[in-house]
Amino acid sequence: MRKSIAYFEKPGGQNTEETVQLAFERAKELGIRDVLVASSHGGTALKVAEVFGKGMNIVAVTICEGFRDQGWTMTEKERAKVQAKGVKVLTGVHALGDDVGSAFTEKSGGTTITEAVRETLYRFCQGMKVAVEIALMAADAGLIPVDKEVIAIAGTGEGADTAIVVKPAYPRKFHDLRVKEIVAKPREP
Repeated sequence: MRKSIAYFEKPGGQNTEETVQLAFERAKELGIRDVLVASSHGGTALKVAEVFGKGMNIVAVTICEGFRDQGWTMTEKERAKVQAKGVKVLTGVHALGDDVGSAFTEKSGGTTITEAVRETLYRFCQGMKVAVEIALMAADAGLIPVDKEVIAIAGTGEGADTAIVVKPAYPRKFHDLRVKEIVAKPREP
């Protein structure tokens, strides 16, 4: 099989429309009905809902509440707006960091296996790390199947610049996760 990958010259939100459209086209080609999107304040989730339409299982995964003091978390009003479009919203501990292990790393130094996995995925781009992470989180919450491929959309900062086809897994079964295809990603981190 030959497929093309969209590579963006620069990461960031200016790539959102094209990333979402490319993800939609690939989902349609593969018959994928489950779509994940990283969305801090709901904007990218609303774009995904608009493009993918009804009849899809769309799950927006937000940044965890531990970042509320930095203004990165979804407000109740933003959450309600996203949910009104039929999108499920998941907020939880990040599968690849910002958990108890991270607290010890910040206080005492060192690194965890989770941080090593996270840093490896960052070598592709921030969106790749987040796309894999939201697949783990949504699977663990029971919001997507682990026996079917899904689309995961994420990005760098705001918006979306990365889309992958992934066979998800639960975090405790991480070795079962498979990134099947890269649909789009930035060339630079």
